[in-house]
Amino acid sequence: MKKMLIENRKVRILVAAIVVVAALFFMLYPRFGSNRSLDEVEVDSAGVGEISLKYGIPVDEYDVNYGIVQPNKNLSYILNSHGVSLRTVHELSEKAKDVFDVRKIRSGQAYAVFSLPDSTHEVRYFVYEENPRSYVVFDLSGEKNVYRGENPVEWRRKEVRGKVESSLWLAMQKQETSPLLAVVLSNIYGWSIDFFSLAKNDEFCVIYEQEYVDGKELNNFNVLAASFLYSDSTYYAIPFEQNGEKLYYGADGESLEGIFLKAPLDFYRITSRFTNSRFHPVLRRYRAHHGVDYAAPTGTPVYAIGNGKVIAKGYQAKGGGNYLKIRHNSVYVTTYMHLSRFAKGIKVGSKVKQKEVIGYVGSTGLSTGPHLDFRVHENGKPINPLSIKSQPKKSVARENMPRFTAIRDSLVNLLSMVDILKVTARNATPQQ
Repeated sequence: MKKMLIENRKVRILVAAIVVVAALFFMLYPRFGSNRSLDEVEVDSAGVGEISLKYGIPVDEYDVNYGIVQPNKNLSYILNSHGVSLRTVHELSEKAKDVFDVRKIRSGQAYAVFSLPDSTHEVRYFVYEENPRSYVVFDLSGEKNVYRGENPVEWRRKEVRGKVESSLWLAMQKQETSPLLAVVLSNIYGWSIDFFSLAKNDEFCVIYEQEYVDGKELNNFNVLAASFLYSDSTYYAIPFEQNGEKLYYGADGESLEGIFLKAPLDFYRITSRFTNSRFHPVLRRYRAHHGVDYAAPTGTPVYAIGNGKVIAKGYQAKGGGNYLKIRHNSVYVTTYMHLSRFAKGIKVGSKVKQKEVIGYVGSTGLSTGPHLDFRVHENGKPINPLSIKSQPKKSVARENMPRFTAIRDSLVNLLSMVDILKVTARNATPQQ
Protein backbone atom coordinates (compact mmCIF):
# COMPACT_ATOMS: atom_id res chain seq x y z
CA MET A 1 0.00 0.00 0.00
CA LYS A 2 2.76 2.35 0.93
CA LYS A 3 4.61 1.45 -2.25
CA MET A 4 1.50 2.24 -4.33
CA LEU A 5 1.12 5.68 -2.78
CA ILE A 6 4.72 6.51 -3.59
CA GLU A 7 4.24 5.52 -7.25
CA ASN A 8 1.03 7.60 -7.52
CA ARG A 9 2.90 10.61 -6.11
CA LYS A 10 5.63 10.15 -8.75
CA VAL A 11 3.01 10.00 -11.47
CA ARG A 12 1.37 13.21 -10.22
CA ILE A 13 4.76 14.99 -10.12
CA LEU A 14 5.55 13.80 -13.66
CA VAL A 15 2.18 14.97 -14.96
CA ALA A 16 2.64 18.35 -13.26
CA ALA A 17 6.08 18.73 -14.84
CA ILE A 18 4.67 17.90 -18.29
CA VAL A 19 1.92 20.51 -17.81
CA VAL A 20 4.45 23.21 -16.81
CA VAL A 21 6.69 22.45 -19.81
CA ALA A 22 3.70 22.54 -22.13
CA ALA A 23 2.57 25.86 -20.71
CA LEU A 24 6.02 27.34 -21.14
CA PHE A 25 6.14 26.04 -24.70
CA PHE A 26 2.87 27.69 -25.68
CA MET A 27 3.84 30.94 -23.91
CA LEU A 28 7.09 31.14 -25.81
CA TYR A 29 5.75 29.73 -29.06
CA PRO A 30 5.09 33.14 -30.76
CA ARG A 31 8.76 33.97 -30.30
CA PHE A 32 10.46 30.63 -31.04
CA GLY A 33 7.78 28.89 -33.04
CA SER A 34 8.21 31.21 -36.00
CA ASN A 35 10.78 31.26 -38.76
CA ARG A 36 10.86 35.12 -38.72
CA SER A 37 14.02 36.92 -37.70
CA LEU A 38 14.10 39.16 -34.64
CA ASP A 39 13.83 42.19 -36.84
CA GLU A 40 10.53 40.86 -38.19
CA VAL A 41 9.02 40.15 -34.81
CA GLU A 42 6.38 42.70 -33.84
CA VAL A 43 7.29 44.60 -30.69
CA ASP A 44 4.81 46.46 -28.55
CA SER A 45 6.17 50.03 -28.57
CA ALA A 46 3.34 51.63 -26.67
CA GLY A 47 5.68 52.50 -23.80
CA VAL A 48 8.48 53.80 -26.03
CA GLY A 49 8.29 57.48 -27.04
CA GLU A 50 10.56 59.91 -28.84
CA ILE A 51 12.76 62.11 -26.69
CA SER A 52 11.34 65.64 -26.77
CA LEU A 53 14.03 68.30 -26.83
CA LYS A 54 13.86 72.02 -26.17
CA TYR A 55 17.09 74.02 -26.49
CA GLY A 56 18.75 70.60 -26.83
CA ILE A 57 17.50 69.61 -23.35
CA PRO A 58 15.15 66.60 -22.79
CA VAL A 59 12.13 68.43 -21.40
CA ASP A 60 10.38 65.28 -20.17
CA GLU A 61 13.09 64.81 -17.55
CA TYR A 62 12.48 68.18 -15.91
CA ASP A 63 9.83 70.53 -14.62
CA VAL A 64 10.03 73.52 -16.95
CA ASN A 65 8.92 77.01 -15.99
CA TYR A 66 8.71 79.52 -18.84
CA GLY A 67 8.72 83.24 -18.14
CA ILE A 68 9.34 86.74 -19.42
CA VAL A 69 12.05 88.98 -17.98
CA GLN A 70 10.31 91.75 -16.06
CA PRO A 71 11.57 95.37 -15.97
CA ASN A 72 14.58 95.95 -13.71
CA LYS A 73 15.04 92.19 -13.12
CA ASN A 74 18.38 90.50 -13.77
CA LEU A 75 19.93 87.03 -13.80
CA SER A 76 20.55 87.10 -10.06
CA TYR A 77 16.94 87.98 -9.25
CA ILE A 78 15.45 85.35 -11.57
CA LEU A 79 17.65 82.47 -10.42
CA ASN A 80 17.52 83.43 -6.76
CA SER A 81 13.71 83.41 -6.93
CA HIS A 82 14.02 79.75 -8.03
CA GLY A 83 16.23 78.82 -5.11
CA VAL A 84 19.65 79.28 -6.72
CA SER A 85 22.25 80.71 -4.34
CA LEU A 86 23.99 84.00 -5.06
CA ARG A 87 27.31 82.14 -4.99
CA THR A 88 26.14 79.90 -7.83
CA VAL A 89 24.88 82.93 -9.77
CA HIS A 90 28.33 84.51 -9.38
CA GLU A 91 30.01 81.34 -10.67
CA LEU A 92 27.71 81.33 -13.71
CA SER A 93 28.42 85.01 -14.39
CA GLU A 94 32.16 84.26 -14.37
CA LYS A 95 31.69 81.31 -16.71
CA ALA A 96 29.60 83.48 -19.05
CA LYS A 97 32.19 86.26 -19.52
CA ASP A 98 33.53 84.93 -22.84
CA VAL A 99 30.09 83.86 -24.03
CA PHE A 100 27.45 86.38 -22.95
CA ASP A 101 27.35 89.57 -20.91
CA VAL A 102 24.71 88.82 -18.25
CA ARG A 103 24.16 92.56 -17.81
CA LYS A 104 22.53 92.56 -21.24
CA ILE A 105 19.56 90.48 -20.15
CA ARG A 106 16.65 92.67 -21.27
CA SER A 107 13.09 92.96 -20.07
CA GLY A 108 10.50 91.46 -22.36
CA GLN A 109 12.72 88.53 -23.41
CA ALA A 110 11.67 84.92 -22.81
CA TYR A 111 13.45 82.47 -20.54
CA ALA A 112 13.02 78.92 -19.24
CA VAL A 113 14.03 77.29 -15.96
CA PHE A 114 14.59 73.49 -15.93
CA SER A 115 14.26 71.92 -12.44
CA LEU A 116 14.44 68.34 -11.18
CA PRO A 117 10.96 66.80 -10.78
CA ASP A 118 11.58 65.72 -7.20
CA SER A 119 11.17 67.24 -3.78
CA THR A 120 14.36 69.34 -4.16
CA HIS A 121 13.23 71.13 -7.36
CA GLU A 122 16.92 71.83 -7.92
CA VAL A 123 17.54 74.05 -10.96
CA ARG A 124 19.72 72.34 -13.58
CA TYR A 125 19.37 74.68 -16.57
CA PHE A 126 18.44 78.30 -17.16
CA VAL A 127 17.90 79.34 -20.80
CA TYR A 128 17.69 82.98 -21.90
CA GLU A 129 16.37 83.79 -25.38
CA GLU A 130 18.38 86.63 -26.91
CA ASN A 131 16.09 86.66 -29.93
CA PRO A 132 13.84 84.16 -31.76
CA ARG A 133 16.91 82.54 -33.35
CA SER A 134 19.54 82.30 -30.61
CA TYR A 135 19.58 81.51 -26.93
CA VAL A 136 22.08 81.17 -24.06
CA VAL A 137 22.12 78.05 -21.87
CA PHE A 138 23.34 78.26 -18.26
CA ASP A 139 24.15 74.72 -17.16
CA LEU A 140 24.12 74.56 -13.33
CA SER A 141 25.15 70.92 -13.04
CA GLY A 142 28.68 69.81 -12.23
CA GLU A 143 31.35 72.45 -12.84
CA LYS A 144 28.84 74.85 -14.39
CA ASN A 145 28.89 75.80 -18.06
CA VAL A 146 27.50 78.54 -20.31
CA TYR A 147 27.06 78.15 -24.05
CA ARG A 148 25.03 79.48 -26.96
CA GLY A 149 22.56 77.64 -29.13
CA GLU A 150 20.45 78.40 -32.18
CA ASN A 151 16.92 77.38 -33.07
CA PRO A 152 16.50 75.80 -36.51
CA VAL A 153 15.59 78.40 -39.15
CA GLU A 154 13.32 77.74 -42.10
CA TRP A 155 12.65 80.01 -45.10
CA ARG A 156 9.26 79.59 -46.74
CA ARG A 157 8.49 80.91 -50.18
CA LYS A 158 5.38 83.03 -50.52
CA GLU A 159 3.58 85.21 -53.05
CA VAL A 160 1.35 88.23 -52.72
CA ARG A 161 -0.49 90.42 -55.20
CA GLY A 162 -2.81 93.24 -54.32
CA LYS A 163 -4.10 96.71 -55.05
CA VAL A 164 -3.66 99.86 -53.02
CA GLU A 165 -6.84 101.42 -51.68
CA SER A 166 -5.45 103.83 -49.11
CA SER A 167 -1.92 102.66 -48.23
CA LEU A 168 0.47 99.84 -49.02
CA TRP A 169 0.52 98.90 -45.33
CA LEU A 170 -3.26 98.28 -45.27
CA ALA A 171 -3.12 96.56 -48.65
CA MET A 172 -0.63 94.03 -47.23
CA GLN A 173 -2.89 93.41 -44.24
CA LYS A 174 -5.85 92.85 -46.53
CA GLN A 175 -3.88 90.14 -48.34
CA GLU A 176 -3.08 88.52 -44.95
CA THR A 177 0.59 89.37 -45.41
CA SER A 178 2.83 91.02 -42.82
CA PRO A 179 2.58 94.78 -43.40
CA LEU A 180 6.28 95.04 -42.60
CA LEU A 181 6.89 93.67 -46.09
CA ALA A 182 5.73 97.14 -47.21
CA VAL A 183 8.79 98.62 -45.45
CA VAL A 184 11.06 96.21 -47.33
CA LEU A 185 9.49 97.27 -50.62
CA SER A 186 9.83 100.95 -49.76
CA ASN A 187 13.56 100.42 -49.21
CA ILE A 188 13.92 98.61 -52.54
CA TYR A 189 11.81 101.05 -54.56
CA GLY A 190 12.63 104.18 -52.55
CA TRP A 191 14.38 105.87 -55.47
CA SER A 192 11.70 105.09 -58.05
CA ILE A 193 8.38 105.32 -56.21
CA ASP A 194 7.12 107.87 -53.70
CA PHE A 195 5.17 105.67 -51.29
CA PHE A 196 3.64 108.78 -49.71
CA SER A 197 1.79 109.50 -52.94
CA LEU A 198 0.44 106.10 -53.93
CA ALA A 199 -2.87 106.29 -55.76
CA LYS A 200 -5.87 104.02 -55.53
CA ASN A 201 -5.51 100.91 -57.71
CA ASP A 202 -1.71 101.08 -57.84
CA GLU A 203 -0.86 97.39 -57.94
CA PHE A 204 1.97 95.32 -56.47
CA CYS A 205 3.15 91.74 -56.84
CA VAL A 206 5.90 90.16 -54.76
CA ILE A 207 7.53 86.73 -54.70
CA TYR A 208 9.46 86.44 -51.47
CA GLU A 209 10.81 84.23 -48.71
CA GLN A 210 9.91 84.68 -45.05
CA GLU A 211 11.92 83.38 -42.12
CA TYR A 212 10.36 80.94 -39.63
CA VAL A 213 11.61 79.59 -36.30
CA ASP A 214 9.76 76.73 -34.58
CA GLY A 215 6.89 77.27 -36.99
CA LYS A 216 6.53 80.93 -36.03
CA GLU A 217 6.98 83.57 -38.70
CA LEU A 218 9.54 86.33 -38.21
CA ASN A 219 9.49 89.71 -39.88
CA ASN A 220 12.54 88.93 -41.99
CA PHE A 221 12.06 88.83 -45.74
CA ASN A 222 14.05 88.08 -48.84
CA VAL A 223 12.39 89.51 -51.94
CA LEU A 224 12.99 87.19 -54.90
CA ALA A 225 11.19 89.38 -57.43
CA ALA A 226 8.68 92.23 -57.44
CA SER A 227 6.67 94.44 -59.73
CA PHE A 228 4.84 97.67 -58.91
CA LEU A 229 2.31 99.43 -61.12
CA TYR A 230 2.66 103.10 -60.17
CA SER A 231 1.44 106.13 -62.13
CA ASP A 232 0.67 103.95 -65.17
CA SER A 233 4.23 102.57 -65.28
CA THR A 234 5.42 99.15 -64.13
CA TYR A 235 8.58 99.06 -62.04
CA TYR A 236 10.34 95.72 -61.66
CA ALA A 237 12.79 94.70 -58.94
CA ILE A 238 15.10 91.98 -60.20
CA PRO A 239 17.85 90.74 -57.85
CA PHE A 240 21.10 90.21 -59.71
CA GLU A 241 24.67 89.61 -58.58
CA GLN A 242 27.78 90.80 -60.37
CA ASN A 243 31.30 91.33 -59.11
CA GLY A 244 30.29 89.77 -55.80
CA GLU A 245 27.59 92.42 -55.16
CA LYS A 246 23.87 91.72 -55.19
CA LEU A 247 21.54 94.62 -56.01
CA TYR A 248 18.00 95.10 -57.30
CA TYR A 249 17.74 96.23 -60.91
CA GLY A 250 14.96 97.51 -63.11
CA ALA A 251 13.98 95.85 -66.37
CA ASP A 252 16.54 98.02 -68.20
CA GLY A 253 19.45 96.76 -66.12
CA GLU A 254 19.87 99.95 -64.07
CA SER A 255 20.13 99.55 -60.30
CA LEU A 256 17.15 100.78 -58.32
CA GLU A 257 19.36 102.25 -55.62
CA GLY A 258 19.81 105.99 -56.03
CA ILE A 259 22.65 108.36 -55.38
CA PHE A 260 23.39 110.97 -52.73
CA LEU A 261 26.12 113.56 -52.77
CA LYS A 262 28.83 112.86 -50.21
CA ALA A 263 28.25 116.33 -48.74
CA PRO A 264 25.87 119.27 -49.31
CA LEU A 265 28.82 121.69 -49.82
CA ASP A 266 31.75 121.87 -52.20
CA PHE A 267 34.23 123.39 -49.73
CA TYR A 268 33.92 122.75 -46.04
CA ARG A 269 35.50 121.62 -42.80
CA ILE A 270 33.73 119.28 -40.39
CA THR A 271 33.68 120.84 -36.92
CA SER A 272 31.19 118.56 -35.15
CA ARG A 273 30.06 115.02 -35.84
CA PHE A 274 27.00 112.90 -35.09
CA THR A 275 26.84 112.07 -31.37
CA ASN A 276 24.42 111.43 -28.53
CA SER A 277 26.37 113.70 -26.19
CA ARG A 278 28.01 116.93 -27.35
CA PHE A 279 28.89 120.03 -25.33
CA HIS A 280 26.79 122.78 -26.89
CA PRO A 281 28.91 125.94 -27.31
CA VAL A 282 25.96 128.27 -26.69
CA LEU A 283 23.88 126.39 -24.12
CA ARG A 284 27.05 125.30 -22.26
CA ARG A 285 25.72 121.82 -21.54
CA TYR A 286 25.83 118.34 -23.04
CA ARG A 287 23.07 117.16 -25.30
CA ALA A 288 22.57 115.02 -28.41
CA HIS A 289 23.75 116.36 -31.75
CA HIS A 290 22.18 114.22 -34.45
CA GLY A 291 23.88 115.91 -37.36
CA VAL A 292 27.17 117.00 -38.87
CA ASP A 293 28.39 120.61 -38.69
CA TYR A 294 30.21 121.87 -41.80
CA ALA A 295 32.11 125.11 -41.23
CA ALA A 296 32.14 127.35 -44.31
CA PRO A 297 32.07 131.10 -45.08
CA THR A 298 28.73 132.87 -44.98
CA GLY A 299 27.10 132.75 -48.40
CA THR A 300 28.62 129.40 -49.43
CA PRO A 301 26.03 127.59 -51.62
CA VAL A 302 24.23 124.66 -50.02
CA TYR A 303 23.05 121.84 -52.30
CA ALA A 304 20.28 119.27 -52.06
CA ILE A 305 22.16 115.99 -51.80
CA GLY A 306 19.56 114.26 -53.97
CA ASN A 307 16.31 114.71 -55.86
CA GLY A 308 13.32 115.40 -53.64
CA LYS A 309 10.55 117.69 -52.47
CA VAL A 310 10.74 120.51 -49.90
CA ILE A 311 8.41 119.55 -47.04
CA ALA A 312 9.32 122.27 -44.50
CA LYS A 313 10.77 125.79 -44.60
CA GLY A 314 10.98 128.13 -41.65
CA TYR A 315 12.92 129.85 -38.90
CA GLN A 316 13.80 128.73 -35.35
CA ALA A 317 15.14 131.59 -33.26
CA LYS A 318 16.36 129.27 -30.47
CA GLY A 319 17.29 126.39 -32.71
CA GLY A 320 18.20 125.89 -36.33
CA GLY A 321 17.57 129.41 -37.56
CA ASN A 322 16.64 129.37 -41.25
CA TYR A 323 16.10 125.72 -42.14
CA LEU A 324 14.80 123.49 -44.91
CA LYS A 325 13.62 119.87 -44.94
CA ILE A 326 13.63 117.76 -48.09
CA ARG A 327 11.98 114.37 -48.51
CA HIS A 328 13.96 112.37 -51.06
CA ASN A 329 11.85 109.21 -51.01
CA SER A 330 9.90 107.04 -48.62
CA VAL A 331 13.03 106.39 -46.55
CA TYR A 332 15.20 109.52 -46.37
CA VAL A 333 14.57 113.10 -45.23
CA THR A 334 17.39 115.66 -44.99
CA THR A 335 17.49 118.90 -42.99
CA TYR A 336 19.67 121.99 -43.65
CA MET A 337 19.99 124.45 -40.74
CA HIS A 338 21.45 127.89 -39.83
CA LEU A 339 21.11 129.15 -43.43
CA SER A 340 21.74 132.84 -44.02
CA ARG A 341 19.03 132.83 -46.68
CA PHE A 342 17.10 130.53 -48.98
CA ALA A 343 17.62 130.12 -52.72
CA LYS A 344 15.23 132.07 -54.90
CA GLY A 345 11.95 130.29 -55.55
CA ILE A 346 12.40 127.66 -52.84
CA LYS A 347 9.13 127.03 -50.98
CA VAL A 348 7.24 124.15 -49.40
CA GLY A 349 6.24 121.80 -52.22
CA SER A 350 9.16 122.77 -54.47
CA LYS A 351 10.76 119.86 -56.31
CA VAL A 352 14.53 120.04 -56.27
CA LYS A 353 17.23 118.25 -58.20
CA GLN A 354 20.44 116.79 -56.89
CA LYS A 355 23.09 119.52 -56.41
CA GLU A 356 20.51 122.24 -56.92
CA VAL A 357 21.27 125.26 -54.71
CA ILE A 358 18.63 125.46 -52.00
CA GLY A 359 20.21 128.03 -49.66
CA TYR A 360 23.42 129.58 -48.34
CA VAL A 361 25.57 129.02 -45.27
CA GLY A 362 24.88 131.38 -42.37
CA SER A 363 24.83 131.66 -38.59
CA THR A 364 21.14 132.11 -37.82
CA GLY A 365 19.50 130.65 -34.73
CA LEU A 366 21.67 129.19 -31.93
CA SER A 367 25.07 129.44 -33.56
CA THR A 368 28.54 130.74 -32.70
CA GLY A 369 29.67 131.15 -36.29
CA PRO A 370 28.83 130.45 -39.94
CA HIS A 371 28.24 126.76 -40.57
CA LEU A 372 25.71 124.27 -41.90
CA ASP A 373 24.10 121.81 -39.51
CA PHE A 374 23.15 118.92 -41.79
CA ARG A 375 20.89 116.09 -40.63
CA VAL A 376 19.51 112.87 -42.13
CA HIS A 377 16.53 110.82 -41.02
CA GLU A 378 16.07 107.25 -42.22
CA ASN A 379 12.55 105.89 -41.76
CA GLY A 380 11.93 108.65 -39.22
CA LYS A 381 15.06 108.00 -37.14
CA PRO A 382 18.18 110.18 -37.11
CA ILE A 383 21.27 108.54 -38.59
CA ASN A 384 24.86 109.63 -39.07
CA PRO A 385 24.93 111.63 -42.35
CA LEU A 386 28.47 110.40 -42.99
CA SER A 387 27.23 106.80 -43.13
CA ILE A 388 24.53 107.36 -45.74
CA LYS A 389 24.93 105.47 -48.99
CA SER A 390 26.38 107.79 -51.61
CA GLN A 391 27.54 105.46 -54.37
CA PRO A 392 26.15 106.15 -57.85
CA LYS A 393 23.62 103.97 -59.58
CA LYS A 394 25.11 100.88 -61.14
CA SER A 395 24.29 99.20 -64.42
CA VAL A 396 24.51 95.58 -65.41
CA ALA A 397 27.82 95.19 -67.24
CA ARG A 398 27.59 94.54 -70.98
CA GLU A 399 29.14 91.09 -70.63
CA ASN A 400 26.56 90.19 -67.96
CA MET A 401 23.50 91.36 -69.88
CA PRO A 402 22.70 87.94 -71.46
CA ARG A 403 22.63 86.34 -67.99
CA PHE A 404 20.62 89.22 -66.53
CA THR A 405 18.13 89.14 -69.41
CA ALA A 406 17.50 85.42 -68.91
CA ILE A 407 16.92 85.89 -65.17
CA ARG A 408 14.75 88.96 -65.71
CA ASP A 409 12.51 87.27 -68.29
CA SER A 410 12.08 84.21 -66.07
CA LEU A 411 11.13 86.28 -63.01
CA VAL A 412 8.79 88.57 -64.96
CA ASN A 413 7.03 85.45 -66.24
CA LEU A 414 6.70 84.09 -62.68
CA LEU A 415 5.28 87.41 -61.47
CA SER A 416 2.68 87.37 -64.24
CA MET A 417 1.53 83.93 -63.10
CA VAL A 418 0.77 85.03 -59.53
CA ASP A 419 -3.03 84.99 -59.38
CA ILE A 420 -4.51 87.71 -57.19
CA LEU A 421 -7.41 85.43 -56.25
CA LYS A 422 -5.31 82.39 -55.28
CA VAL A 423 -2.44 83.97 -53.41
CA THR A 424 -4.08 83.90 -49.98
CA ALA A 425 -5.03 80.24 -50.25
CA ARG A 426 -1.60 79.29 -51.55
CA ASN A 427 0.17 81.05 -48.72
CA ALA A 428 -1.98 79.30 -46.14
CA THR A 429 -0.03 76.08 -46.80
CA PRO A 430 3.69 76.24 -45.87
CA GLN A 431 5.84 75.92 -48.97
CA GLN A 432 9.32 74.51 -48.73
